[in-house]
Amino acid sequence: MEPRPISQCSAGHASDYGSDIDLSTVTSEYGSEFDPEEVRLVGKLLTQIASTAPKSVVYPSIQHDGSAAAAIAAPHTASSTLLRLRSPSVEVEYDSLSRQPWSVPKEERPADQSTHQTPNLVQAPNDDGHEDSRSPLERFRKRPQKPLSVTDLVSPAWCELQYWYALTKFGRKPRTAAMKQGSKVHRVLEEQVYEIVQVQVKSKEDRFGLKIWNTIQGLRTLRETGLTRELEVWGVVEGQVVNGIIDEISYTCPDPAFEESLEKSKAEKVGGTLSLGQLSIIQSFQNVGEDSMAWVGSLKLERVVYIADVKTRGVKSTPAGASLRPTWMQLMLYRKLLEALALNTVDAETIFARYDLKPLEQFTEIFRLDVGGMYAGDMHMDGENPFAALQESEIDSHGNLSALWSLMISEFSMAIDGFSDVLRAEFRWSTTGELIGSELTRYEAPVIEAYIASEMSWWRGERKAKGVEVEEAFKCRVCDFADNCTWRKEKIEEATEKHRLRGSSGRKSSV
Repeated sequence: MEPRPISQCSAGHASDYGSDIDLSTVTSEYGSEFDPEEVRLVGKLLTQIASTAPKSVVYPSIQHDGSAAAAIAAPHTASSTLLRLRSPSVEVEYDSLSRQPWSVPKEERPADQSTHQTPNLVQAPNDDGHEDSRSPLERFRKRPQKPLSVTDLVSPAWCELQYWYALTKFGRKPRTAAMKQGSKVHRVLEEQVYEIVQVQVKSKEDRFGLKIWNTIQGLRTLRETGLTRELEVWGVVEGQVVNGIIDEISYTCPDPAFEESLEKSKAEKVGGTLSLGQLSIIQSFQNVGEDSMAWVGSLKLERVVYIADVKTRGVKSTPAGASLRPTWMQLMLYRKLLEALALNTVDAETIFARYDLKPLEQFTEIFRLDVGGMYAGDMHMDGENPFAALQESEIDSHGNLSALWSLMISEFSMAIDGFSDVLRAEFRWSTTGELIGSELTRYEAPVIEAYIASEMSWWRGERKAKGVEVEEAFKCRVCDFADNCTWRKEKIEEATEKHRLRGSSGRKSSV
């Protein structure tokens, strides 16, 4: 079967709603869309402009019409051409050792950037000189900045304080050589499933429509082949829009014995019944009759999905213990978001409002032509109606975001019957993409709900960021902020004081 085409933006219209829409230029899950080299380039260009032009300069990062940003961040020609390769449309969250997604190794840091140096992207202090008292949510994820991502919620599972330092110091996640190498591995995996095609977009509604369209094609690929990759999802978590891209979804169980043990354990706890996650999407809305156990025993779901996340590593070993916690939280959050979409409990209006989109605005003609023409060869020829191929394309019959979202929801209902509690993390060697191994865990709703509640309390500014526990102090050895980390200094002082008190107590006892 030929790979299903997946569309990619090729026009120069920059994002007007803060999301990483142009997947070919994604370098960060943070507020800025530029890497350090591009930031320096922009600074040099703006300096030259300022010296030759009398008018004031508007920086691309805050220019809402997006024209300047597009010239730098999206240097594609406005043409619809077939792409044999593509930049990865993935959330790059891997490091050469374990789960340090944005810490910049000293040997990879640019010569003019040190740990003690404040980059241009740092949040400026208030006019009165005091420290900015706004919450992380207000500072970094308030419109027109993009909404929260899955990365935003799970990266603090490694170390909240490290993540906070990165946000306030860099304003974004610096890309390391290890991350760039990992991107290549993800790209190869994606191209095994999809054929990448450029599509012209002229409006922000076109751009978001393209993302929804690609999710629709991903769901259809899942139905046809039993596997899809890089499926973008949206949801609302504690009132905040959250966006993420799931590495892999399939109908194939990675470990039947492990799944059987989970189901037996779960059945024992609930008296032989199945949880909502294991029920059919349709049946979950139906009332069960008196003889409910009659259908439970014979229920067989044909389209139960299994979620996996791919991580690349610089060493040929899988992580363990505390190093796996961010990955487990990430997989559980993906499962939560995917389930909400499949059950149609995500309010589309909330999503569109957060991105400042007009759901009833018609897609532009060039966008409809590109998307519609891409699938012209797939049209079904009806023998009784030879003009069926001339009928309007699917994108024309769903010509705005509201209609296209409804089509996506219907595709979810056709592609997914239920969800397995088995979650898999796949680890590959970053050099060659060779499979190192996999680790499995189970989905636990109370665990992810408690984790989300804790992290959102930090994002809302209800508490300060916390560092790692003493048992996880190994993380500090690879952290660029260790020298100035207040949490680390406090823990050292606490340990020193405890040691002093123990020594003092021992001397008194010996007298």
